[in-house]
Amino acid sequence: MKISRRSLAALVPAGIAAATIRPARAAEVIRIGAVNPYSGPMAQYGDEVTRCYELAADWVNSQGGLLGRQIQIIRGNATSAQEGIAAAEQLIGRDKADILVGTYVTAISNAASETALNNGKLYWETNALARDLTDRGLPNFARSGPSSNEFAARSVDATTKIVAARLGKKPSELKVWVEHEDSAYGTSIMQEQVRLFKEAGVPHSVGSHSARAIDVTDSILRAKGYGPDLWVSTAYVSDTNLLLRAARDQGFKPAGIMLLGVGDTKETLEALGAEFLEGVLLVSYPRPDINEKFGPGASNFLKLYRAKYNRDPIAPQGLNAFVGMKILLEAVKAAGSTEYEAVLKAAAAMDKPIGSTETGYGVKFDSKMQNTRAFPLVAQWQSGTVKAVYPAPAVQDGVTVVNLPRV
Repeated sequence: MKISRRSLAALVPAGIAAATIRPARAAEVIRIGAVNPYSGPMAQYGDEVTRCYELAADWVNSQGGLLGRQIQIIRGNATSAQEGIAAAEQLIGRDKADILVGTYVTAISNAASETALNNGKLYWETNALARDLTDRGLPNFARSGPSSNEFAARSVDATTKIVAARLGKKPSELKVWVEHEDSAYGTSIMQEQVRLFKEAGVPHSVGSHSARAIDVTDSILRAKGYGPDLWVSTAYVSDTNLLLRAARDQGFKPAGIMLLGVGDTKETLEALGAEFLEGVLLVSYPRPDINEKFGPGASNFLKLYRAKYNRDPIAPQGLNAFVGMKILLEAVKAAGSTEYEAVLKAAAAMDKPIGSTETGYGVKFDSKMQNTRAFPLVAQWQSGTVKAVYPAPAVQDGVTVVNLPRV
């Protein structure tokens, strides 16, 4: 007896995810496995990234789908590199994923993408930053968002053009402390920062810590002893909050604080309070409240997100993921296939100017399949909210840099 789709759906108990239904219908959907941490301390950010993949898939599905098929996002939980391997194998083997996409953590992306290659699948990176992800030259890998180099470059640019001017100093008169968590993510940004600070003639010193540290007092005391004008830190959310609390407790009060990649969410606001954060600079993914002329469609993304999830986005990583998924789906459409050779060939042919997407990105991949037209912005905590302050085209009317030097 043939069972209709409606009858089959009626047999599934309420609350069971669609991804658990695995009859011989896989060919009717394009299955995209999203590798991210959905448990542990980074879960809410892995969730946020994947929620925005789902939002992009919904948007395409509402317009008839892709290659005559609907898109389904399937989650693969990974909180470490080893779990990234297991998640990729499960998504490909059990869940029949056509493509893998991710992720919030560089180490997970590194491991999962190699597993994808071993299984002949595309790995499309949206959010993990370390430059070596593209420098490896994996033939199945592309990154649609910015790399660690772009975050480093933006931080040095902001130091020489914003911080120096506000402190009334030449770049060569500044003292900068460069703090970083010691995995590939933080280290890759630090290394490029050091190169660029040397090039710009900015005096600097470097400190590091483990993202899993439970006490970072020594890191703060080393920075305090250097006496910097600007303290620049690259870390994850939990260790960033730990560093900021330690700075407050140890009376470390540099004229400027700049955080890379994180520090711009409600979690940090609740941990430190609006008064302490006032004036803290953030090198961050573009946010949905940027100037619409810079990021056309950013406000529409915000409407879609609110309509689906009944709240505001919890982190700017989401908008970056949304745009990255849309670029991927456009490449798949152009390729007429989900095979990684065809998709990457189509992606390599894309040529969109800066300002073409909701984040303000353009699209132009280099020979290593890094999008060279994706850049972070500089934002700032102002009265308990985060506002873009640089570059000028991304800034809303009436917004300017405040509380620098910090008082």
